Amino acid sequence: MIATIINALAIVLGTVVGLLARKGFSERAKESVYNATGIISLVIGFSMAIKTEHVLSLALSIIIGGLVGTALDIEGAIYRLGEWLRRRFAKPAPATASATTAESAPAATDAPGFAFGFLNASVLFCVGAMALVGSFKAGTEGNYDLILTKSVMDGFIAVIFAGAMGVGVGFSALSVLVYQGALTLAASWVKPFVTPSMIAELSAVGGALVVMIGINLLGLKKIRTGDFLPALVIIVVLSLLFNVIPVL
Repeated sequence: MIATIINALAIVLGTVVGLLARKGFSERAKESVYNATGIISLVIGFSMAIKTEHVLSLALSIIIGGLVGTALDIEGAIYRLGEWLRRRFAKPAPATASATTAESAPAATDAPGFAFGFLNASVLFCVGAMALVGSFKAGTEGNYDLILTKSVMDGFIAVIFAGAMGVGVGFSALSVLVYQGALTLAASWVKPFVTPSMIAELSAVGGALVVMIGINLLGLKKIRTGDFLPALVIIVVLSLLFNVIPVL
């Protein structure tokens, strides 16, 4: 668990740096950071998604996952959690700041800024292969190298994300603690069922979700990314069928 705690602290530290750095930004500079964050998300997402070797499973996971998530209103639940965290721990943002954010970030105008940052950062920090493999290595081998490397990367990404989306990014550290912590503790029981192919496909579906984040940040289209989270569960189920149903 120590490596996961370090990972969470790196995200918090990166968020603090990002929040301090953006205080001196002009409105044009803030918009530039927001657009840069969108582009970075697209690059990371595409680099993950194109590694899939089971395109049909990827497509089925995203389509079915989106339908399930929409029926359950998962994004709405995540936003409500984010707003509860904001009311519980964070200071309310001034009205003028909210208006400014809405003008410079059209993709986020339908959602509270805190919850928007919390959701997007949580997805980005938890869906990659490094989180999964690193947690397994930490739990079964006591090898923290991969999670510590991820911590450094997440810290720098948190600086950029916090500069664009605010303090909600820092609270994604809670998601990392819960997700990676649970995987680390359960590693010895779960690892025998996890194959390299499953990890690759999980990472690919996660990449598709990160692409959705980038599209939202650039204001190209408002996608309810949270509603597609069940795709991560569905790809696990489908990956268990790869040897039984070759067409997948």
